[in-house]
Amino acid sequence: MLRPAVFLDRDGVLNQERGYLRLVSDLELIPGAARAVRALNARGLFTVLVSNQSGPARGYYASDHVVALHARLEQLLHEQTGARLDAMYFCPSLSPPEGGTALEHTYWSTWRKPNTGMLVAAAWQHDLDLSRSYMVGDKATDVDLARNAGCRAVMVRTGFGEEVLEGRYQYAARPDYLAQDLWEAADWILNDYEVATTATGR
Repeated sequence: MLRPAVFLDRDGVLNQERGYLRLVSDLELIPGAARAVRALNARGLFTVLVSNQSGPARGYYASDHVVALHARLEQLLHEQTGARLDAMYFCPSLSPPEGGTALEHTYWSTWRKPNTGMLVAAAWQHDLDLSRSYMVGDKATDVDLARNAGCRAVMVRTGFGEEVLEGRYQYAARPDYLAQDLWEAADWILNDYEVATTATGR
C-alpha cells in the first residue's frame, strides 16, 4: 500500500541558511527543526530530504562534500531528539545558462526543483503516494514543486521564506499553509493528516 511522505528542503528549513556551506561545521540546525522531524517520525510519516545543491556544478566543492554535510545533518538530528530522515535526495547539477561550470555536473536535470524528479524517484523507490504527501520549503520553487507533483505545499518564514513573501526573492508563491518555522509546519501537517486519515479511513 502506498504511504504519504513529508518532503523537506534543507537550507532555511532544517538548517540555517548561510549560502554555500564550504565547511561541514558551518551546518547548524534551526531551533525546533529536530523536534519537528521527531514529531513526524513518531506519527509514522516518511520523511525525505529533497534539496537543490548546485555547489558541485559551480565548482565550489565536490559532491562528496554535500554527502558529508548530510551526514552532519543526520548526526545533529539524532543527537538533539533522536530524529531521523528516512531518505535523502539532492541535485548537484546546474545547466550552463544557470551557472554550471564543472563538466561532471553541468547539464539540464529533471531532478532540479521545481522539476519533480527527486519526488518521483522517492515515490518509486519507497512506495509513496504523492497525492497524500507534503512539501515543506522556504522558496517559491518549493511551492511550485509541490504543485507539479500533486503534493500539498507548506512554506516556512525561515531561510528565504520572508523574502519570498515580500517579493524580494524569486517570485510570489501561494502555499497551502504558511508557517513560522518547521515546528509549526509539522504541527499543521500532523493535524491535516489526521483529518484526512479520519475522512478516508486510510
